[in-house]
Amino acid sequence: MIHPGLLKKQRISFYLLLALIVLTVVASMGLGYSPISYDRLLPAIFGQGTFKEDFILFSIRLPRVLITLLAGMALALSGAILQSVTRNDLADPGIIGINSGAGVAIAVFFLFIPVEAGAFVYLLPLVAFGGALATAALIYAFSYSRTTGLQPIRLVLVGIGFSMALSGVMIVLISSAEPEKVDFIASWLAGNIWGADWPFIVAILPWLLVLIPFTLYKANRMNVLGLSDPVAVGIGVSIEKERLGLLIAAVALAAAAVSVTGGIAFIGLMAPHIAKSLVGPRHQLFLPLAILIGGWLLLLADTVGRNLLEPSGIPAGIMAALIGAPYFIYLLLKK
Repeated sequence: MIHPGLLKKQRISFYLLLALIVLTVVASMGLGYSPISYDRLLPAIFGQGTFKEDFILFSIRLPRVLITLLAGMALALSGAILQSVTRNDLADPGIIGINSGAGVAIAVFFLFIPVEAGAFVYLLPLVAFGGALATAALIYAFSYSRTTGLQPIRLVLVGIGFSMALSGVMIVLISSAEPEKVDFIASWLAGNIWGADWPFIVAILPWLLVLIPFTLYKANRMNVLGLSDPVAVGIGVSIEKERLGLLIAAVALAAAAVSVTGGIAFIGLMAPHIAKSLVGPRHQLFLPLAILIGGWLLLLADTVGRNLLEPSGIPAGIMAALIGAPYFIYLLLKK
């Protein structure tokens, strides 16, 4: 049974995070290369804006805000699942190479496979999922031992090795690509929110609508997986079956996110830790908060980054790395 005090703390944190997201959304919609006065936001949203205001809000700012929120939520939940399944607090889809696998698959698809423009948007998450799943399977295989099971530290080291190797593959692909296509790959690698249009929201939303409820439903199982293997088996949990299902969910969430945002790391690392520091390690309590924190962190990184240097700004992936890298070092030293 969960203590009523923790439930109350979770509710308060949940509403505070929602308020924080709303404030950041409002700030993001008003700020930019062509700023909009905040007293004009509501009239423009309700159809009383000028042509310029409508174009900036509904064609540029609002889809970017929504795609950033959704991607941040997906990355945070993916990181939380990976940390639970591997029992490793340093696991993150960007750090252990899953994002790199998705990136290589997207690069190959973009550079060498002709496809209609209309289908390109909806195929990207599937392509990214295939590349990320293949990478995750290899990382899992190299990290698993028949005698000791999955080894958390080895998983991080193997994942970092795969990430570096796949970065080399990406450089080879770029060197053989046409100049105009190199710009897209470079933008993806930097974590630039390039999929900021309504079709990309339609492409990523179904993945979240399915996988967020699935993960929340599995919260109790994830609590058990956090225990030792003998205890989990004694309770009656099929460890490998549960791990495999959750690992596929984590890979799918990360792939869907990075297919439209580019290579963004550290969001999946930071959000679960911040959520756990608020309400503790039980998944029923911290997963909903981690989802909101991930969305807010990526939205904040994108909002700050695109307003620091005009007109192009700093990619959200670089801003997230500037925040997340010191946090990763802190966790590494602490653990």
